[in-house]
Amino acid sequence: MEIIMNIVNAVNGVMWDWVLLILLCGTGIYFTIRLRFIQIRKFGAGFKKLFGGFSFRGKKHSDGGMTSFQSFATAIAAQVGTGNLAGAATAMIMGGPGAIFWMWVSAFFGMATIYAEATLSQKYRRLDENGKILGGPVYYITGIFRGKFGKVLAGFFAVFVMIALGFTGNMVQSNSIGTAFSSMFAQFGIAPQIGPVPLIPLIIGVVVAIAAFLIFVGGVGRIASVTEKIVPVMALFYILGALIVIFANITQIPGAFWQIFVGAFSPKAALGGVVGIGIQKAIRFGVARGLFSNEAGMGSTPHAHAIAKVKHPGDQGLIAMTSVFIDTFIILTMTALVILVTGVLPAGIGGTYTGIDLTQAGFSQLFGVFGSIFIAICSLFFAFSTIIGWYFFGEANVRYLFGKKAVKVYAVIVALLVIVGCFLKVDLVWALSDCFNGLMVIPNLIALLALGGIAVKMMKDYETQTRLPSRRHK
Repeated sequence: MEIIMNIVNAVNGVMWDWVLLILLCGTGIYFTIRLRFIQIRKFGAGFKKLFGGFSFRGKKHSDGGMTSFQSFATAIAAQVGTGNLAGAATAMIMGGPGAIFWMWVSAFFGMATIYAEATLSQKYRRLDENGKILGGPVYYITGIFRGKFGKVLAGFFAVFVMIALGFTGNMVQSNSIGTAFSSMFAQFGIAPQIGPVPLIPLIIGVVVAIAAFLIFVGGVGRIASVTEKIVPVMALFYILGALIVIFANITQIPGAFWQIFVGAFSPKAALGGVVGIGIQKAIRFGVARGLFSNEAGMGSTPHAHAIAKVKHPGDQGLIAMTSVFIDTFIILTMTALVILVTGVLPAGIGGTYTGIDLTQAGFSQLFGVFGSIFIAICSLFFAFSTIIGWYFFGEANVRYLFGKKAVKVYAVIVALLVIVGCFLKVDLVWALSDCFNGLMVIPNLIALLALGGIAVKMMKDYETQTRLPSRRHK
């Protein structure tokens, strides 16, 4: 394990210390400029589109498509996972409170990136021999890069998605569920083991894996049906609980924002002179955990946005932008504020807490043991919805590489790894996830940058048709 950890950390050091920081932020800035700050200009229009299509009972499509809201729900089910509970906590443990500022920065520019991803995935989607809609980055990669290079690049992306989301990513989700429930039961003095294996994570892992597998085999229709019901309820439930904690500590709110903004540029000042955390770490972990949370530029959510039934690709692009805003600027920020206003962050930096248990500690400051129970329940639904969404994204690439027959095998492997993830050391799980997330980002961003001109033309066409701006484009 130590050898693996050292290798993974070395790879992550190269990718996340500078390569991906430049690529992700650079791509976001590029699309922000080329699309004329669409995340600001069309912010209100995106929410109108979203809530205009809100439904708990979406239509079923025989061609494997989804309603616009179902695609949004599936995308945000993948985005709003343990990255919002554990990711925010680990980012601040490793990068200080300033990491949250860099999460905001990357999310702001990422809103333009994800607009391009969603619209391009709509343009390049295809139909299989049975008339089912197929979509995702592999299709716009091969659409812009014809020949062997495009096939190789799409192949690498597909493999990395299968590993990053279905395997290591879903292990992160189950790891956080297991940790949350173990911490909750430990407060009652309950920590049974079978030999070296803790029983609580084992039981939770098996139950989650079985439930997830039953949804996997139900196909797109069942996945869409589940996510459109779970996502709105779980998000509102968590936001309400977080707001209660934040406003119970209302006098600490200004100080929390002070720590975030000062910590972004002077971590030692924000942490009272604590050594070991500098600006580079704040940026590195802010962007990395931000990507894990909102997935803008990662190439995952286009699989859901591609199969949405909309009048124009631009409609889904606007809705995709709102998912990043809700994920990062609302839900993830709630977690960060709870941790900061309750004053539990120093215990995390000091090593007492390592991830989601830091978030539990924050809620427990007000709710006592019920705070731990609250986060355990939230982590179950957040992580479970992400497991479903990420499986769906991985499955699309399994079909692309190996055909329909390999789907059930992939479903079984993912379910088994959900159980295994509950027992791995949290540091290794997150490191592996960062590694493969980074690897899948690179081919996706290469294609997006090559398709920049087409994304701009599609935006202009959309704005001309819908007359959203005050002037028309020729």
